[in-house]
Amino acid sequence: MARTISISNQKGGVGKTTTAVNLSACIAVAENPVLVVDIDPQANTTSGLGVDPRKVRNSIYEVLINDLDINQAIINTDLKYLDLLPSHVRLVGAEVEMVGALSREQILKRALSRLEKNYKFIFIDCPPSLGLLTLNSLTAADSVLIPIQCEYYALEGLSQLLNTIRLVQKHLNSRLEIEGVLLTMYDGRLNLSRQVAEDVRKYFGDKVYKTSILRNVRLSEAPSYGKPIILYDAVCSGAENYMSLATEILKNGFEPVRKRAASAHSRA
Repeated sequence: MARTISISNQKGGVGKTTTAVNLSACIAVAENPVLVVDIDPQANTTSGLGVDPRKVRNSIYEVLINDLDINQAIINTDLKYLDLLPSHVRLVGAEVEMVGALSREQILKRALSRLEKNYKFIFIDCPPSLGLLTLNSLTAADSVLIPIQCEYYALEGLSQLLNTIRLVQKHLNSRLEIEGVLLTMYDGRLNLSRQVAEDVRKYFGDKVYKTSILRNVRLSEAPSYGKPIILYDAVCSGAENYMSLATEILKNGFEPVRKRAASAHSRA
């Protein structure tokens, strides 16, 4: 059974899409079947994986709004083990269209339950908001990966996300856990970066990944070429960082977080 991870933070520019594209690619190169779900109307994950969202015939929009079979919307990428459920600009109005739907927060969860391919990981790239699209992602996920940029106001609004996660746990998805917190755009030469990293680690403790994503020009260039960093420049620090993060996540095993915690507790 796939381990479904929602990549979420309602603050924009924190590295959600960069992480969705590059983490999924690095896990896929280790021959783990991965599906990336682009549920952000900006469709940057879609274009970042080399797919022109304007030319997509079927997308996440048709799956959510028209009840299209999810298997008909999934497309292959340049990496053998990496598939994509693309986004489209039509998704901009999807939340308004979903308002009257039955169990509107669970539409994505129902769609994912129909997957025919046996994926080991599903990564969902959320929009920078806490609307219905993000709620669908959190309801469908086993866990949430939270990217936080090492810049001023980094923790601004984070309490809203954590409160939303608690509400989803209480009312929609009791198994939802925080998978981990990822420090992005880190520059160890700057006092601000070091201070933010210290504050985040103090707040989240061992939920913070050992790997931080350093500022890297090649990592910033890769999306304009429609390639994950592992295909654009496999030896740059950005590629090394995401390979390190992939290794951390793979070492955690494939069971959902709650099962891992229960197993650890039973052995204690």
